[in-house]
Amino acid sequence: MNRETVLIVEDDPAMLRGLKDNFAYEGYTVRTAPDGKSGLDAALDGKPDLIILDIMLPKINGFEICRLLREEGLDMPIIMLTAKGQEADIILGLNLGADDYVTKPFRVNELLARANAFLRRRRTADSGPCHFGDCEFDLASRTLRRRGEEVALTPKECGLLSLLAERPGRALTRDEILRVVWGYSVFVSSRSVDRCVTTLRAKIEPDPDHPTFIRTVREIGYRFEAPQAT
Repeated sequence: MNRETVLIVEDDPAMLRGLKDNFAYEGYTVRTAPDGKSGLDAALDGKPDLIILDIMLPKINGFEICRLLREEGLDMPIIMLTAKGQEADIILGLNLGADDYVTKPFRVNELLARANAFLRRRRTADSGPCHFGDCEFDLASRTLRRRGEEVALTPKECGLLSLLAERPGRALTRDEILRVVWGYSVFVSSRSVDRCVTTLRAKIEPDPDHPTFIRTVREIGYRFEAPQAT
């Protein structure tokens, strides 16, 4: 039985009821809010373990809620619900601190699987090395080993792998990667991110042409898919 609390902020009554029933069936404690104002209040007061957040909400939209929660230092996973094909909305939400997105219409099982994955990672998170495939990456020393042998990384490759390993499962935009890994002190483009991903994949992937760990999120950026403990 899951003990985590999930907050669902959605103004469509039928969808809200359906999502509530499905998450409750999975064993989660479910809180709901039908508009942005009550959703923001519920998030700040209750500090849920995960938030399902629609973008188009009355009173306060999902973007503003996400921004305000991150400004308050709250780090619970936020999965945004967005209209199909609205890549600009997706990118904006991710850059404001959302962890993932699901486009409407969606299958509830897909949303449940993503939510379960984020909460499982939070339950099993620790400060030890990140293991994936035949690799071990120590976040503290920023040292990568593959089959026990240390692998040399450039500073940017190391920064990129650190960012990915610290946010497993999260869809990261190229802009966010640029901001964190490259900073604003130099002029670079999103192509720099793509090139760095290519060279890093060559060092960690069993088959770089068909990556297992650093997955491409179409039109958005990249996602790190490390296997999770069961």
